[in-house]
Amino acid sequence: MGSVRFHLAFPVHDLEEAKGFYVDGLGCTLGRQSAHAVLLGFKDHQIVAQLTTEPLPLQKGIYPRHFGLIFTNEEEWNAVAERARTRGLKFYQHPRRRFPGTRLEHQTFFLEDPSHNLLEFKHYTHETAIFGEHDTAVIGDEDEIR
Repeated sequence: MGSVRFHLAFPVHDLEEAKGFYVDGLGCTLGRQSAHAVLLGFKDHQIVAQLTTEPLPLQKGIYPRHFGLIFTNEEEWNAVAERARTRGLKFYQHPRRRFPGTRLEHQTFFLEDPSHNLLEFKHYTHETAIFGEHDTAVIGDEDEIR
């Protein structure tokens, strides 16, 4: 069996703005394009910006919808944060540490694309927190859950 890649399609209001954010800003690779969609390489995963004319509801926080990447290398996480800063991407939440001193401790930041999609980038202090640490029921910040 070959390697497996994740695929995600998401709505955008302007394909050129999306390409500017994802390709020029984040450094995604540009794939196929049509009048209705742009295929992007997002760290070896396939994401597709799909053009919509429908208004998208604005979220009042990071929940219930966002997507992103988990880095196992802290330097790579820092490099993406720095790239976002230097490229002038919009931070929805600036880099910060969540759950300090616990097994769930991680660094995180959120970006907002031009169509108001939220992207999270994080690095866990303990890799076991990615899928493990079953003895705790914490998922996300309770004060942010709506």
